[in-house]
Amino acid sequence: MHSRSFSLLTLLSLLLLVPAASAQDESEKADEKKWDVTEAHGPAKTVRFTTDEGTWMSLDVSPDGQTIAFDLLGDLYLLPIEGGQATRLLDGPAFEVQPRFSPDGTKIAFTSDRDGADNLWVVDRDGTNPQQVTKEDFRLVNGPAWTPDGQYLLGRKHFTSTRSLGAGEVWMYHVSGGSGLQLTERKNDQQDQGNEITVGPEGRYVYFSEDMSGGAFFQYNKDPNGQIYVVRRLDRETGEIDNLITGMGGSFRPQVSPDGQHIAFVRRVRNKSVLYVYDTETGAQRPVWDDLSRDQQEAWAIFGVYPGFDWTPDGDHVVLWAQGGLWKVNVNTRETTEIPFEAEVEQLLVEPVRFRQEVSPETFEVKMIRQAATSPDGKTLVFQALGHLWKKTLPDGTPQRITSDGHFAYEPSFSPDGRSLVYTTWSDADLGAVYRIGLDGSNKRKLTERPGYYFTPRFSPDGEKVVYRRGTGNMLLGYVHGVEPGLYWMNASGGAAHKIQKDGEDPRFDASGERVFFLTGGGLEKEYKSVRLDGGDERTHFKLKYPTSVVPSPDGQWVAWTELHNAYVAPFPRTGGAVDLHKDTKAVPVTRVSKDAGDYLHWSADGTQLHWLIGPEYFTRDVKNAFAFVEGAPEELPKPDSVGTRIGLMAETDVPEGSLAFTGATLITMNGDEVIENGTLVVAGNRITAVGPAGEVPVPSDAEVIDVAGKTIMPGLIDAHAHVDHFYSGPQPQQHWGYFANLAYGV
Repeated sequence: MHSRSFSLLTLLSLLLLVPAASAQDESEKADEKKWDVTEAHGPAKTVRFTTDEGTWMSLDVSPDGQTIAFDLLGDLYLLPIEGGQATRLLDGPAFEVQPRFSPDGTKIAFTSDRDGADNLWVVDRDGTNPQQVTKEDFRLVNGPAWTPDGQYLLGRKHFTSTRSLGAGEVWMYHVSGGSGLQLTERKNDQQDQGNEITVGPEGRYVYFSEDMSGGAFFQYNKDPNGQIYVVRRLDRETGEIDNLITGMGGSFRPQVSPDGQHIAFVRRVRNKSVLYVYDTETGAQRPVWDDLSRDQQEAWAIFGVYPGFDWTPDGDHVVLWAQGGLWKVNVNTRETTEIPFEAEVEQLLVEPVRFRQEVSPETFEVKMIRQAATSPDGKTLVFQALGHLWKKTLPDGTPQRITSDGHFAYEPSFSPDGRSLVYTTWSDADLGAVYRIGLDGSNKRKLTERPGYYFTPRFSPDGEKVVYRRGTGNMLLGYVHGVEPGLYWMNASGGAAHKIQKDGEDPRFDASGERVFFLTGGGLEKEYKSVRLDGGDERTHFKLKYPTSVVPSPDGQWVAWTELHNAYVAPFPRTGGAVDLHKDTKAVPVTRVSKDAGDYLHWSADGTQLHWLIGPEYFTRDVKNAFAFVEGAPEELPKPDSVGTRIGLMAETDVPEGSLAFTGATLITMNGDEVIENGTLVVAGNRITAVGPAGEVPVPSDAEVIDVAGKTIMPGLIDAHAHVDHFYSGPQPQQHWGYFANLAYGV
């Protein structure tokens, strides 16, 4: 079978080979040692100490009222209700929290990552026979709550979408295992639901807290004295959900009393977190104790807004954690009694991985290499870095700059003959455009006639046309000239823009040059489609989960895509309909070509090689090394490379000129506890050159002197990060603002 011939017969042959490819994948997986969270991954030491206090300890009271189970530093302990010496129930490197006694008191449910991810487990009361109940490896589960019959566990199942934070749902699992049953549905992927689950003694009602602050997104700096969280009640017979406990200051961490007549919960009252009791018959709410530790209403609360607590069996007391200790609170008299405890702690500490960093060297290697393109002859790599386009002769050439004007340059793409590039630009003054330039930097000319926001220009196979996307702008770049967004094509020499359609991104021509592929859809699931140049005859080729980019080979025989940061390749089947395509697809052969990650995917001109980047390294994978059925494939396919070709772009460190002298300040030094009340600090270039008392530190004659009397200067605490590219991929403003946080705390 010739690798470039791809008929229906070829496709059917490939389908027959899927089991063999899958078996190979399974074999490779078997060869890889599973990550064990309980092992010491590197040099380690054991630390032992005794403590009588702890932080953020969830607890539960046994049904007979004699024992408290609590978590401390990721281990589980048992303690007599009156206090004393705690007995460690579960220990080790695994993080194990949120213990809950079974209704008969013989078992304890808890959350553990001992299998590599947060899941619900059950262990006998004496610490033996641990059994895993849930087996999630992506949608993690925590916060167990028993049904009264002891047959099921309820838990909060965590969902994420396009942001790292997420929301939960209430799910129910039989203690023997299974995939679980969904009880509630999250309203979006950012406002939390399903926290702090508790089940009434009759088993019918399930109580939980939910962020009901409005909108569809997590908000920073919410007002906790308004209403963020609400205690909600699910009727397991009717499926109806009610907002049960509401009010200013929010309502969260519900815990039903043994007789079901009261619900203890927590609320913020001005600056205090307060324990409240709700009467299920009258709806009355009354404060009981206002010395709780601060709740987490303003933050993400995946493990609850406040640590778990419980009632005593007589319904007169609530036992909870606060102020580092354990407390017993009489809900009738409001009398509080501290429960003293002493716990022996044993923790395995693995040495952190550290790399020596040279601070501000004269030159540095640029590691943020993006938007690569390989020339049709395979000899030259072009990429974007430091706001400009660069080229490198492969494999060992020194990178040379191509663009040299005052514009930022992005997203280069080669012409079919390899002599020129199209790319986009950005200037805060001129906005964006599409340009064409020779590979040697000559013959630069602007192709687009209108200023705007331009993305991903690419040549047609014959080099006569260019396709690109025009955007609307954003809050960083502005919105002026953001009208008429969509996919466009133009002649490769510039001129009039012809709109293809409004929607879609990442356009590129197919092998015929008569159609344009594009990616569409929001969220984590997208579709890959194509249309004619007039926007007609739309076809959906793939439905994908979690794709970042989709790149067909130039000859249309293969498709590569990124999924959860890794690069995958599959044949490009034509079925006349949409094909589900993801890393676990069984309908066609799929192989992962990247070992650690892969971005900026692009093909060789003949479609036999896929290229990508990871930071400052360039990777290539031959299709024949990815699939055993391709002509020329070796008997044993090589594993994906872990080391690529170093791009080797070096740049000079930007060092300010001149000197500064700060005088009259209180200086907190790094010399033990030394504090200099009237000090002078001298900075030359980017180095502190002198620190000491005024009069003892010489000030350079050319230094700018700044009087900071009454101020304090301390060693710098740096928070340098940006959310710009995360939320707004593409061009960045030349004068950054807003989302950049470069904070050096000092004067």
